[in-house]
Amino acid sequence: MFRFRKKYNDFVSPTKEQKEISSASVKDFIDGSILTKSAVVQQLPFVLFLVVLGIFYISNRYKSEKVYRDMVSLEKELKDLRFESITTASDLMYMSKQSEVLKRVQKEGLGLIESTEPPVKIYIDK
Repeated sequence: MFRFRKKYNDFVSPTKEQKEISSASVKDFIDGSILTKSAVVQQLPFVLFLVVLGIFYISNRYKSEKVYRDMVSLEKELKDLRFESITTASDLMYMSKQSEVLKRVQKEGLGLIESTEPPVKIYIDK
């Protein structure tokens, strides 16, 4: 009279499922026929998505390592240039001292002498 139970055909019968599971052997894996099974074919888009995601992850890792190596080399170069700048500024400061300028003038034989008079301020009336 009343049918309370409906039959669903969405599920695979246990015997068919057992048959499909037991049929997967090492021979099927080696000759590649396991890839034609319905369960594997249904999951193929997801597997391809995972492969693409893995390739993207690996390439991203390589790129980030390259950026890090470049950053380390630039920091080292910056440190070397900073030391060179400090050394050059120190040498220039030492060379511009009055006593060092006098020694270089005498060494070069330019015939210049050091002034003994202090400088005088000149005023112009307008």
